[in-house]
This record gives sequence, structure tokens and C-alpha cells, in this order.
Amino acid sequence: MDNRQLQIRLGLGAIALSLFLILIAIPNWVSVPSNVPHIVLSPVFWPYTLAGLMGLTGLGLVATGMSQTAGGPPLNEQIEDEKQGYLRLAAIAVIMVVAMAIMAKLGMVWTSMLMFMATVLVLKTRYPIAAFICAVAIPLVLYAFFAHVAGLAIPQGDFVRLP
Repeated sequence: MDNRQLQIRLGLGAIALSLFLILIAIPNWVSVPSNVPHIVLSPVFWPYTLAGLMGLTGLGLVATGMSQTAGGPPLNEQIEDEKQGYLRLAAIAVIMVVAMAIMAKLGMVWTSMLMFMATVLVLKTRYPIAAFICAVAIPLVLYAFFAHVAGLAIPQGDFVRLP
């Protein structure tokens, strides 16, 4: 399977899953109370948002796949040895276990920052500086939104409290 076929198939799968979520799963299986004060606090807002974004991503994958030429190198060539892949998988598992262990002490925001940075180091991205900026910025922006706009309490740690 070449890159073009893979992108088209992944895009069609994402679109199909998005349509299933929007048309069947969310309306039938997510209950909505009638007295929700803000739309962003509704239990269906974020599932619909994520399902819509998944559909848009699928459309983008299909469009990108259609614009590419057929052929090219096959994608199933082994780039690195199998042992390296298993070590990365084990490292990600350790990161998850450590995240659950330290979240009560550090809080959700600081733990998210540290785990994002650890994941970036394990996965060896081509853009480490951008990834580290995102590791700090995304949890802070999400905290600011949920704590100050939506009015939801985000678990804080024992050491540093955010305003």
C-alpha cells in the first residue's frame, strides 16, 4: 500500500466514524440535562466538536491523498529495528504509570506538561523546540479556559497552585 492509498483509506475511515458519532452515537447515548447554563458545559458539546474535527481531518486526508500521484515507495518498510519499537512502547507505558502516580501531588496541569515533554523525548520529534513550547502552552491555555471561562475546578497539586 502506498502513501496515497493509505491517506485516502484513513480519511474515509475518519469520515465514516465521524458520521457515525454525529448521527447515531452522540444523540442516542449521551444524555443532556435541560438546565445547562453554558453551551460549552453541555455533555454533547465536546463530543460533537471532536467528531466534527475528525470529519474535517478525514476530508483533509482524502484531499491530500487525491492530490498525490499513485505509486511511490511502500509504507510497510521497516525503518528501525523491532527492539527499538518495543522499547518506545515500554517507555510510553512507564510515562502513563508515572503520570497517574504523580498527578495527585503535582496536579493535572504540571503533570500534563511533564508527561508531554517526556513523550516528546521518547518519540524523538523533528521539532523539539516547538513541542516543548506546546507542552507548556497547551496545558496552561486549557487550564485558563476551564478554570476561568467555564468555571470548572481543575485539580491542583500540593506544591504550586495556579491562579
